[in-house]
Amino acid sequence: MPFNLPIFLTWLRIVAIPLLIAVYYVPDGWLYGHSRDVAATVLFCAAAITDWFDGYLARKLNQTSAFGAFLDPVADKLMVAAALIVLVQLGRTDVIIATIIIGREITISALREWMAQIGAHRSVAVSMIGKIKTTAQMLAIPMLLYYTPLAGLDMKETGTWLIYIAAVLTLWSMGYYMRMAWPEIVKRERHL
Repeated sequence: MPFNLPIFLTWLRIVAIPLLIAVYYVPDGWLYGHSRDVAATVLFCAAAITDWFDGYLARKLNQTSAFGAFLDPVADKLMVAAALIVLVQLGRTDVIIATIIIGREITISALREWMAQIGAHRSVAVSMIGKIKTTAQMLAIPMLLYYTPLAGLDMKETGTWLIYIAAVLTLWSMGYYMRMAWPEIVKRERHL
């Protein structure tokens, strides 16, 4: 298993997951009230920044690896899933929204893995709609973690709208990826 700076940053993202959850379970003497939300927001935002930074460094330092390419999306999906579960528990988003987003991530990850195994990975390459979905989601989650107004912006309302937009785009992008993969799926079924 290779170890370099980009992979270290990816591991930091994975380590941040239990910390994000623990923020809401530590004794009141350590963190209380809104300070829990601030800590969770900072952890999530720091993790999101390392997501961009590790990919940039891997390319810049020529430290890309198969292990890094595997671990990076796993870390991203685990962080988003953990944050969504926390938001559901806090009553800040609906179970159906979390289920749609997490379910789509599992479905598309499995689809991409299968398509790569059959040599058709380009059929499910990242699309613009997927990037827009990710942007909406990555803005919504810290807003919903923070939850109280900030600099005149209603984080709760804006975050709620963005997470609903992300859920709609999630379904749309999943449909897009499935449509792109469908010819390969049909072709493989005919050969069985």
